[in-house]
Amino acid sequence: MAGGVLIGTLTAVLTVTQAWVLSRAIAGVFEAAPGVEYVTPVPGTGQWPALGAIIAVLAAIFGGKALLAWLNTLLAHRAAAAVKSQLRRDVMAARLASPLDDRTSTAGLVNLLTVGLDALDGFYSKYLPQLLLAVTVPVVVGVAILTADLTSAVIVALTIPLIPVFMALVGWTTEARTAKRWRTQQRLARHFADLVAGLPTLQVFGRAKAQAIGLRKTEDAHRAETMGTLRISFLSALVLELLATLSVAVVAVTVGFRVVHFEIDLATALFVLILAPEAYLPVRQVGVHYHDAADGMAAAQQAFAVIEGDQADRTEARHSPSGHQSTEITRDGVTSVSVGAPVVAVRDLAHTYPGAAGPAVEGVSFDVAPGEFVVLTGPSGGGKTTVLNVLVGFLSPTAGSVTVPSRDALAFVGQDPGMVAGTIADNVRLGDPEASDAAVADALARAGAPGMDATRTIGDDAEGLSAGERRRIATARALVRIDAGATLLLLDEPTAGLDADAEASLLRSLRGTGVAAVVVSHRPAVLAEADRVVTIGGPA
Repeated sequence: MAGGVLIGTLTAVLTVTQAWVLSRAIAGVFEAAPGVEYVTPVPGTGQWPALGAIIAVLAAIFGGKALLAWLNTLLAHRAAAAVKSQLRRDVMAARLASPLDDRTSTAGLVNLLTVGLDALDGFYSKYLPQLLLAVTVPVVVGVAILTADLTSAVIVALTIPLIPVFMALVGWTTEARTAKRWRTQQRLARHFADLVAGLPTLQVFGRAKAQAIGLRKTEDAHRAETMGTLRISFLSALVLELLATLSVAVVAVTVGFRVVHFEIDLATALFVLILAPEAYLPVRQVGVHYHDAADGMAAAQQAFAVIEGDQADRTEARHSPSGHQSTEITRDGVTSVSVGAPVVAVRDLAHTYPGAAGPAVEGVSFDVAPGEFVVLTGPSGGGKTTVLNVLVGFLSPTAGSVTVPSRDALAFVGQDPGMVAGTIADNVRLGDPEASDAAVADALARAGAPGMDATRTIGDDAEGLSAGERRRIATARALVRIDAGATLLLLDEPTAGLDADAEASLLRSLRGTGVAAVVVSHRPAVLAEADRVVTIGGPA
């Protein structure tokens, strides 16, 4: 900002200098001497000014303005790159801090972090530099006109404010239309992502081609909103150009009549006429470049909504580095650090999701001692997974308190475990990057997949795996994490989709770890294996 103001001021000074040199040079052609009648110059009569010096001065001025314009663009692009990078880091940090936040879909988030924030280039490379020039240039040019001709300065001072007024009127319309177009673009991104994700299912049921109609309608809506925004942009540019042209014409006509009646000399008149358009140009260009910045500002507003929404809804969880310490997380933040048993202590836990009519879970209290196998059960929708997500740190309680080990001491297997592109061993080693091949094979065997090839390649998001294989790999990943020192195991329906023998083998492996475990399940075999069963969401 400071660099932009300085560059804008220097540009304005060079513009005034350029106008002064041009006005004196041109007037010198028509004036033989002060007080002498205007004559037509004749080559060789000595009435032509020394053009060599004038051309050299003008070349230096143009070179200086070009250098300042380049420097202004350089600063703008560096600022844009820095801001976009910071926003992307903050958005990703907010999403990773609240991975279960569904206010922004994955497709919408990808669209925001890519083409959305890239539109900030227009804000920083065009709109913001021009906004600075619109402050400095009219002031410097206006003072220069005032020192030369009071009447012209008054006209400029009265007409320049009209441009921001019309610009604001156009800007409100543009802002509303751009916000609508951004929402349509987000809807198109989500629609397309959902279609790609569900394409195999649609193909199986013969509904893939039918979805093209809905996609075409969304695409047509996006095209219509884009063209509507462009129409407003072109019309607003026309309005601002017309207003600036009429304002300059008023100055020109006034100066022209006064020159004819010898109320102002030719050099001063030319000086004012050259500067008058320069006074209006920066302000007019702000309105033009506003449209370049509108998309970026709409994306930035959504980015801030994601960041600030996370800060409002989530309490920062600060976990102690030692596996023997635990941190109490409450609605107001970290309140105490304790040492020793129990490993988990939940007191009057309640959580309400944003926008929900009531709490998803409330009044939950239980402890988990070292090595204890505790099962959370209850009716579907009762809040079992919510409690587990609070223990993991994906959610912060809106009431009550939760004491858990440090984040490094947790091993977690969710209902839909995440996978990355690579080998099965690569995915298992996400739990412990130092795990050996033998440790990976042993973990897979304990997870109920003794014959699984650890070198087998899978695609992104578990492409090429069945649901059961995906769960076994995730369980193996948790087991190697426990081998690396984790002290608390958290699982959500770990035996879903397994037969009785595989389920029994997996339960023996989980009990054999010797660490405290909290398991969400309703299967009889898991309940029978539990040291203690906690019912959540059941009858009071």
